[in-house]
Amino acid sequence: MRNTLYILFFFMINMSFSQELKATVSVNFQQVNNGNPQLFKNLEKQVTEFINNTKWTSDTYKDVEKIDCTFFFNILSFGSNNFEATLQVQSSRPIYNSTLSSPIININDKNFNFRFIEFENMIYDENSFSSNLVSVLAFYANVIIGLDKDSFSELGGTKNLESAQNIVNVAQTSGFKGWSQAESGNNNRNFLISDLLSGTFTPYRLSLYQYHRLGLDLMSENVKSGKEGITKALETLSEIHKARPNSLLVRTFFDAKTDEVVSLFSGGPSINATRIVELLNRISPLNSQKWSKIR
Repeated sequence: MRNTLYILFFFMINMSFSQELKATVSVNFQQVNNGNPQLFKNLEKQVTEFINNTKWTSDTYKDVEKIDCTFFFNILSFGSNNFEATLQVQSSRPIYNSTLSSPIININDKNFNFRFIEFENMIYDENSFSSNLVSVLAFYANVIIGLDKDSFSELGGTKNLESAQNIVNVAQTSGFKGWSQAESGNNNRNFLISDLLSGTFTPYRLSLYQYHRLGLDLMSENVKSGKEGITKALETLSEIHKARPNSLLVRTFFDAKTDEVVSLFSGGPSINATRIVELLNRISPLNSQKWSKIR
């Protein structure tokens, strides 16, 4: 009996130091007229369980360290277990010594077709392609973890980003959209992970560390120092703009951060607002209307 209790005790401990993600999954099927609502509820449930119950790394995560993220499926059409959809992926990380969190990514994947059969096991094998649904979810799980790690230490998420790149390499021959650089445009999964691991775009990953660890995390102690750290991060990000204007990663950064940046520089101890606005307009001119709110 005592041995049984010990086994249960250690099992419970291991469960509390387990998976990395705390995902919320939502499936919107309002545009679909020919499907059983229960099917989409089961999709939501099975995807949630897959993301949250899969061990994506060999690292130890406490429950309080799990990464908050959301996966929003917008189903466009459905037939014979085949789905056409878009997928909105978001993640955030806590700000030190506060109850607030900061967005890391906000990606809208429009090349998302997949096959789903109710109650069929979803199993991830990094070296094989079993389904597009599993591969896409595994890809973004690794990107989320990798960029979260980058926000805590310089280039700390390289291993997970390399795992995401391996998923792309395996999935390229599947015939599903979003995996190949041969596709038109430059904003699919292949381009995203290639840029994230390219030396040309290292400033993006370094800016995540500077923005969060040397900026936001310092604001509870010294708001001005925190703002200076965020300014430094934006200057680092601008190095990409000099080489590749309107790059995918700069757009990705501001898709997540625009409103937060405006809020951070619109109150509290002031720094050179003119300089900040000029810098932001140079890096992200499409958001100039929002930058004009900074005073």
